[in-house]
Amino acid sequence: MATYKILVVDDSPFMRKIISDLIETDPLFQVIDTANNGREAAKKVVELKPDVVTMDVEMPEMNGLEALKIIMSQRPLPIIMLSGINEQGMRETIMALENGAFDFIRKPSVSNSQDIEEVGQQLRRQLHTAVHALERNRKRAEQKNMAADVAPSPYLQDSQELREEGQQPSTEPQAAPSEKKLLKRDADKRLDQGRPERFQVKPAPQTPNTNVRPSRPEVSTDKAAQDKRSVAPKPADTRPVSKPSFVTGTPAKKQPELPTKPVREEEPKRTKPVITPPVAPVFKKEIEKPVAPSSPPTATPALNRPAAVERNTAPWRQLVAVGCSTGGPRALKSLLENIPANFPAPIVIVQHMPPNFTRSLAQRLNSLSRITVVEAEQGMVLQAGTAYIAPGGYHMIVTRSQGSYRIQLSQEPPRNGHRPSVDTLFASIQPFTDLQRHAVLMTGMGSDGAREMKNLYDSGINSTIAENEDTCVVYGMPRSAVELGCVNHLLPLPEIAPKLIQIVK
Repeated sequence: MATYKILVVDDSPFMRKIISDLIETDPLFQVIDTANNGREAAKKVVELKPDVVTMDVEMPEMNGLEALKIIMSQRPLPIIMLSGINEQGMRETIMALENGAFDFIRKPSVSNSQDIEEVGQQLRRQLHTAVHALERNRKRAEQKNMAADVAPSPYLQDSQELREEGQQPSTEPQAAPSEKKLLKRDADKRLDQGRPERFQVKPAPQTPNTNVRPSRPEVSTDKAAQDKRSVAPKPADTRPVSKPSFVTGTPAKKQPELPTKPVREEEPKRTKPVITPPVAPVFKKEIEKPVAPSSPPTATPALNRPAAVERNTAPWRQLVAVGCSTGGPRALKSLLENIPANFPAPIVIVQHMPPNFTRSLAQRLNSLSRITVVEAEQGMVLQAGTAYIAPGGYHMIVTRSQGSYRIQLSQEPPRNGHRPSVDTLFASIQPFTDLQRHAVLMTGMGSDGAREMKNLYDSGINSTIAENEDTCVVYGMPRSAVELGCVNHLLPLPEIAPKLIQIVK
């Protein structure tokens, strides 16, 4: 069985030994060497060509962030950062993720054997994800190279045209373009002799060089076929496409979107099944005196209450919910730094990340974005032009009280293996049918968020957006949503922010 080569980088000999032993408990991986600082790591990556690198963040001479930038510019490969939980380490870890690190794990406590084993499980899981992404990228690169070697683009275009017409491309040798044009011109002249003028083949007008070539006119002696040629070209097929309608780029014209299901005001609003009866007095107390994020909430989420009992008095009428995981910090940076300061809706975000790191992530994104970015806290009132990142270790739920929308934090059991969970966030916004809601899924491992995006789609949400495979670090969560058939817009990462600006008005 083939193994993947791993380079372990850490300034502590003891930690290098622990990390190497944890990795090699899986026979799929082999630690081929170690390095004690970033400078040595950058050199050994070029010499040894490992498949994956584990990199300590804080090291002397050259730290992990500086080494990461050098390695990604010389020989890009998956790099998993090992971070301490101090403020400096967390801040540099977030910056490393923005600069191309595959993911990160916290460093284990050397005095706690149980903690070492838990970190080992996380590390091996991330290594498997990294090599899976590596193989996916290799296969896609091979497919592109094979496609480039098949034939020149003009003949590939001919084959595409024939496939669209249900024909098979010819296997006979193709004449040189200049010779084909001469033969065609002579044939047209001979056929035009003695033919009525309206049936004569007119030469195509000279047009600027474009990607679409004029099709060759058919020549037939059948009068019906001749009459057909004299008529203007048939307009493009405008038959509706079965949903979902995937948009793979930003077109010049507005793309048709799937119709949403209208909700009649006299019909009762659909809500999630009641798990625990709401305790109104306790909920009111929480709103008046918000609980700190570190304290577990005691109120039942307000989504269990009928949405019709309260009237929306918020000054905004649209809400964006975003979910991401592996590769998410870099994706969020691309998304949020392109959102204008006057964006007319709140943005609620779940990024799979441990406690404390989400605060560093929010601070970093806030410094780069024109909108305000904060780590969500219990009882916060949602405001337009602000992004709220769920704190690590807590589910984030959107509730409504006294006409305003607020953040509710919960320490209920993990969902899909995650807390915070994207599914939990998406489920909480389903009852708010008086809002225009938009759900976004970006890069991430697994399927968290896909099931509740499907429920939102079926209930008539305004738009659903997923990041496409070309730009995902891990094409897991978006792919799951695509497979469920609940994505209106499938876009590369740079086009997601412009699409949100376009549809949130």
